[in-house]
Amino acid sequence: MPKFSKRSQDKLNTCHLDIVKVMNEAIKHVDFTVLEGVRSFERQEELVRTGKSKTLKSKHLPDSYGRSMAIDVIAYPIQWNNNNRNYLFAGFIKGVAASMGIKLRIGADWDGDFDTNDQNFHDIVHFEIKLD
Repeated sequence: MPKFSKRSQDKLNTCHLDIVKVMNEAIKHVDFTVLEGVRSFERQEELVRTGKSKTLKSKHLPDSYGRSMAIDVIAYPIQWNNNNRNYLFAGFIKGVAASMGIKLRIGADWDGDFDTNDQNFHDIVHFEIKLD
């Protein structure tokens, strides 16, 4: 059974508890790595400046408890250019969350309509708590 590296576990531990629950369930089935949990405002500015993010109001910025409402994860071993694999993994994570009654918004399908062709910004590794 896959398990998180110390580095991934440390990053996961910076996230909202519902994200932690989902990722701890998902790792039982698929090996993946945590790229980022909480991030600094300076890091967010850098990501916007380089076009890797579109907002300075990222869910990765710490909430009032110091936790991130978002996480970036990717299946391991990492295959950045294998979009089919990465979209499949994103759907798997969303399905795990749904089975647990946790709503996630995913960067692979921002509007949640199961159509990835209508996205103007693809952030396949991004998952965030969906607040209704």
